[in-house]
Amino acid sequence: MQKIIGGIVSTDNRDAFTNRDGKHFMDEWDWFQGVALFGLYQYYRDEKDPKVLDYLIAWFDRRIALGLPGQNINSTCPMLTLSYLYEETGRKDYLELCCRWAEYAVNKLPRTEEGGFQHVTIDSDNYMQLWDDTLYMTVLFVARMGTLLGREDYVQESVRQFLVHIKYLTDTKTGLLFHGFNFDGRHHFAGALWGRGNAWFTAGLVDYLDIVRIPEGVRMFLLSTLETQAKALLSCQAPEGMWHTLLDEETSYLEASATAGFSYGLLKAARKGYLPEKFGDAGMKGLQAILGLIDEKGILHGVSAGTCLSDSKDYYRSIRLDAQPYGQSMALLLMTEAMKKV
Repeated sequence: MQKIIGGIVSTDNRDAFTNRDGKHFMDEWDWFQGVALFGLYQYYRDEKDPKVLDYLIAWFDRRIALGLPGQNINSTCPMLTLSYLYEETGRKDYLELCCRWAEYAVNKLPRTEEGGFQHVTIDSDNYMQLWDDTLYMTVLFVARMGTLLGREDYVQESVRQFLVHIKYLTDTKTGLLFHGFNFDGRHHFAGALWGRGNAWFTAGLVDYLDIVRIPEGVRMFLLSTLETQAKALLSCQAPEGMWHTLLDEETSYLEASATAGFSYGLLKAARKGYLPEKFGDAGMKGLQAILGLIDEKGILHGVSAGTCLSDSKDYYRSIRLDAQPYGQSMALLLMTEAMKKV
């Protein structure tokens, strides 16, 4: 696991984690980094490695000093980790920043019909669009701030977001989730059952239930939705343990970040008693596949790059495969969870 951590934080891995401007991906602030930071924090929480905590604090201090980007769905993602660092450090500046971003998310984000968070990004307002990415990137943070501040309105907002997204993104034929829904025309774009998008739900839900206390009826509904999705995942898991980037299309490539996210979510759900043990077995099979994709430097390969919504399934098939910080993070989460079985 130390190699996986090094793959995220080391400046020696610039060949793997350098963007088109020549910057190391961890030198920026967006969802790529937010997912990686949360993976590192969860590892720190379990293992109490002070070097990881020092890295997280230094990362946030550096980025805050340089100035934060505009607020949107994806740029909110790092705030989830910052809320936990506030508890670790007691720093009021961390809390004040988290409060401002939570207020933006709940009261200023554009909404779709039925009050869903519109998936606003740095380069598009994605008018009237719901994306499954939103649950992980922003809704977990809103729930977390509801718990941290004792704000029941934030908690209930997080509940609404899960319910609205499930209502409009679930494919009732398979139990899987569509990548997105557009109220402007009322369609699912290409109808893509995208792997990583589904993994945001699988991995995000098991963490959401750790973050917040919700009404039992809602909890039962969320867990039944998870089980329905998990049954579909078992039916489309490839023999080698991985999942395809288009889950229901074996001609699409096998993809590592979705596999890591699914495996993490299934293992944790089985450990927590949310799902029967056979789902944990599928997660362990996914773990073995992921281990085979990690090189000697600790870098996970076979991760699809950032993926927008599209009207064409060929778009999903053509997204490049390489190494990405969020792939590292999802692999780290998976390994940390797998260690709880031994």
